[in-house]
Amino acid sequence: MALDSSPTLFTIPPGVPFLDALANALVRDPTLGCVLSEEPEALADLTILLPTRRAVRSLTEAFLRAGDGKAILLPHIRPLGDVDEEELLLTADPTEGVPGSLDLPPAVDGMDRQLWLARLILAWGRGSPFGPKNAGQATSLAAELAHLIDSAETEGIDLSKVRNLVPDRFAEHWQHTLSFLEIALDYWPQELAERGLIDPAKRRNLAIRAETEAWASNPPAHPVIAAGSTGSIPATAELLKTVALLPKGAVILPGLDQALDARGWQAIGPSHPQYGMKQLLVGVGADRAQVQTWPHARPSSVAEDRAAFLSEALRPAETTDAWSGGETRTFDQAAATTGLTLIEAPTPREEAAAIACALREILEVPAHTGVLVTPDRSLARRVAQELGRWDIPIDDSAGTPLTGTTPFGLLRLLAVTVSEGLAPVSLLDVLKHPLTSLGLSSVECSQRTRELERALLRGPRPGQDIAGLRDVLARTELEEGQKARLADLVDRLEAAIAPFLECYDVYELPLKDLAEAHLRAAEALAASDEANSADQLYRGDAGEAAALFMETLLASADSLTAMEPLAYLRLLETLAAGRMVRPRFGQHPRLSILGPLEARLLSADRVILGGLNEESWPTAAPIDAWLSRPMREELGLEPPERRIGLSAHDFVQAACGSDVIITRSLKVEGAPTVPSRWLLRIDSLLKGVGQKDGLTPDPTYLHIAEKLDEPEAVAPGAAPQPKPPLEARPDRYSATEVETLIRDPYAIYAKKVLRLRPLDPLDADAGALERGTLLHQALENFARKFPDRLPEDVEAAFLEMGRLAFEMAPNRPGVTAFWWPRYEDVARWMAVWEGDLREGLTRTHAEIKGELALQGFGRPMTLSARADRIDEREDGSFAIYDYKTGTPPSKKQVEAGLSPQLPLEAAIAAAGGFEAEGGVPLAARPVSVLSYLHLSGGDPGAAEKKVSLDGSEDAASVLEGLTSLLQRYENEGTPFLSRPRVQFQALWGDYDHLARVREWTAAQSGGEG
Repeated sequence: MALDSSPTLFTIPPGVPFLDALANALVRDPTLGCVLSEEPEALADLTILLPTRRAVRSLTEAFLRAGDGKAILLPHIRPLGDVDEEELLLTADPTEGVPGSLDLPPAVDGMDRQLWLARLILAWGRGSPFGPKNAGQATSLAAELAHLIDSAETEGIDLSKVRNLVPDRFAEHWQHTLSFLEIALDYWPQELAERGLIDPAKRRNLAIRAETEAWASNPPAHPVIAAGSTGSIPATAELLKTVALLPKGAVILPGLDQALDARGWQAIGPSHPQYGMKQLLVGVGADRAQVQTWPHARPSSVAEDRAAFLSEALRPAETTDAWSGGETRTFDQAAATTGLTLIEAPTPREEAAAIACALREILEVPAHTGVLVTPDRSLARRVAQELGRWDIPIDDSAGTPLTGTTPFGLLRLLAVTVSEGLAPVSLLDVLKHPLTSLGLSSVECSQRTRELERALLRGPRPGQDIAGLRDVLARTELEEGQKARLADLVDRLEAAIAPFLECYDVYELPLKDLAEAHLRAAEALAASDEANSADQLYRGDAGEAAALFMETLLASADSLTAMEPLAYLRLLETLAAGRMVRPRFGQHPRLSILGPLEARLLSADRVILGGLNEESWPTAAPIDAWLSRPMREELGLEPPERRIGLSAHDFVQAACGSDVIITRSLKVEGAPTVPSRWLLRIDSLLKGVGQKDGLTPDPTYLHIAEKLDEPEAVAPGAAPQPKPPLEARPDRYSATEVETLIRDPYAIYAKKVLRLRPLDPLDADAGALERGTLLHQALENFARKFPDRLPEDVEAAFLEMGRLAFEMAPNRPGVTAFWWPRYEDVARWMAVWEGDLREGLTRTHAEIKGELALQGFGRPMTLSARADRIDEREDGSFAIYDYKTGTPPSKKQVEAGLSPQLPLEAAIAAAGGFEAEGGVPLAARPVSVLSYLHLSGGDPGAAEKKVSLDGSEDAASVLEGLTSLLQRYENEGTPFLSRPRVQFQALWGDYDHLARVREWTAAQSGGEG
């Protein structure tokens, strides 16, 4: 039996449910009125080829609907593989559906290929200044090179032709590119030949061509239908041509535009939605007139008008003069836009909320279905989350990236923290990960992690690795039981990850050793007191996907025998990129979220096309990493706009439904967006035919979404006015707390009544607090060692005391590296200052405590202080000094009572309230000097700032004001206000978030806060 001389071609018009129309006609008559066969045929004898696996599953369901639920024997339905071409993921089995056994070598595994190519790239790079620096970079380049190999194989192009491109036409660096491409032209084919393998795209093409040749030479006795494909893979186009010419074969095109005028058809280019079918018809040797409409697939008049309208809107740019020349097809403008709604949301959040409302609405209609079609996976995830408010479980059927799953997250975070030497932020990411238990219960592990964070990881970074943690733990004062718990946690952490940490102590090692140590460490982290590590780490679809990924990595790791451990993280992320985890269960029966490829040939009662912004849908034309546009054209590769044409066809097919909602965001991440080119064309056509405002946005669903979260009333924020009972109010204030009480009483309430303390930042820079602590300790060491006489070398003594202070501090390398040079400047200045000062002193006291019982209260009230330095002078008076690493208060602030610390210390000293070493009271004396020492480091290292030469007089005045102030706060009706003297406050205080300062200051200023 020979092939027919003319092809059998059909089309199912836009707006007609493609798979339902296909199934209905075949259930009625499998021979299509003798078009497929002049002999009676059973439905089960047919073979139907479809472009995607999802379409295969959906056609099965369509046959069940067409059979009214009765048991029927289905045709043999299998995919053609268009998705593999357009996405170039090549995850499908290339031999699926190929009849008989083909003598083809097996296809190389994707990860094997990427690592083999990475090894070849590293070898090439050793002789080139443009080579990759490490295995991570090489693996990224390998992915790009594999993409180029696949493109050439898919389109049937001989990549060796790149050698024949004229070098003079291109930049000098092309010679380096050509040198790199020799990997794909020479070395890679040799590798494949030695291993008896071929590239997946080549194997698929060979399998398809083998089937094509088999059918051409020996046409099958049963009918064959190829439906829904545009033949964008050359090998697939050859198969479609053969199917169309089979005596019992037919090809069904999706939405062929048979009414576009000849001039428009002739001008169609790669970015046009009809380009693929035009090329296919040329290859088959047919024209549009030979294409029949599929039986019983007549669209409604509204669908016809919509299709005509979109055809005109997207006609080739060079023929749009037809809009004003009266050459356009006639269509009912009102009917064409009936059921077509545009939503323009301010941001993606509002866009997702509006889409969710539109999908939720469809469930109010029994048996109706809804689908969101979008290439924007972020938008898809947002919509799924929004639907959760109605407890509607829905998954993005495009899947979740493996890199975004919980199990892979632990694997990645573990690699990050080990590569960073257990830096606090990344270490806490690992310890707080929901899968981490370290052999404990999850509750116990979480509790100990919080203790570890507060005790060791807040503030400047500890030393590197486990030794750094242990050193800080040993130097930190903790309750004995807590110290034991944290030591046990650190021991467990070391036992889990030590082998993986040790991998980073060497310059190079095999990838397999790294991956094995990585996996063992992750499993040890995930082990709990009840479940073993594998159960915890590999649970569920995401866990199984992570296990398969690591299993594949270990199986392929021998391809890369040596690599730098610091490149492992990038290698891991590169290999995992593009891998998706798709849910096997839990799909909603009536709602779905699909990508454009998955949605191909599918239909729903309501179709929402989301993310219609330029560079989102359609995506920007991809830039080839190796070949320029002229090079691609000379080689015969499809132009990048080809993908835009495929996307345009998907858009038109989906937009011809009876209920279509198009959505876009006006801004994304704060930046204005550009509407999709298709929306701009639609708008231009509408304006051209007299609809002045074009396609007007409908705010209905935006308003509904806004109302869902809108409270009944919004009360303006008010400043807090806590009024605790007298017994809860403080009865003891330090001199520094008095200043806080004056400036921000709410901070005293939060600290002393609520007992809240601010946490230091994680991995903090070496800040003023750490610097101040070290400088205070160094100067205290000096004063205690030399209280009444100076050493011979004062500066050397200051440096020695500083070294002791820095050595005794927790192991914080950043603090020492940053502040020691500044301390040397301080020591140099202090040596000179101390020498001049000691001539009039009898003794120096450092860091001494004092307190004073205040009078005039109904209960005991105490003022306390810790003076940095008090000198006993020969004239019988005290001199009091306060060290400041930051800017000290001005003399006016001290005199105004806003910074009363030194005068209050003077009041305590004048009353004999300070105690020297050993608890010996310092006798009451008048205070003659109050002074700040500004320890800045630099040039000069410090400076003295005297604020009073009659401290006793200042002390009496301040003490009187303090008594009056505290007596007011003894009244339970007096609130602890937040920032009452805002002009004297820092921009942001430790407790301002608790006081909701920004909320009530914005309300007070009319929203300008």
